[in-house]
Amino acid sequence: MSEKEHYTKLENMYLDAPVNNFYNPIIKIGEGKSEISIDVKEDFFHAANAVHGSVYFKMLDDAAFFAANSLVEDVFVLTAGFETKFLRPVNAGKLMAIGELVQDFGKKFEAKATLYDQDGKVIATGKGIFVKSKIQLSGIDSFKI
Repeated sequence: MSEKEHYTKLENMYLDAPVNNFYNPIIKIGEGKSEISIDVKEDFFHAANAVHGSVYFKMLDDAAFFAANSLVEDVFVLTAGFETKFLRPVNAGKLMAIGELVQDFGKKFEAKATLYDQDGKVIATGKGIFVKSKIQLSGIDSFKI
């Protein structure tokens, strides 16, 4: 399988996840990197009318996760730990998370992500450790072209 084919299969798997019916993300995966964007919806708001931190976390974790899984063609990786820093609120526009691999340790990976608002301002950052699981990518129905 070519790298491009692997990235396309990962993108399809991500978009097919039931949770993403709620978020309607756009994703692009490359070698050791990924970009995910969503449009802000009021459904994402907490009581003070700004995007809830869980949305920030999801975008950061997903972007870092796919930066790591871009290098693993046989199995699904899992988030072993993730640290998130919330920097500023947002309540309109687009959000974009950019994930990058920091280090490949063989069976585990360190990756980071930055979340931007539509004006390119950093609104949150995150970094995590991701580990290879025993779940074969080929066994996931949505891991297809």
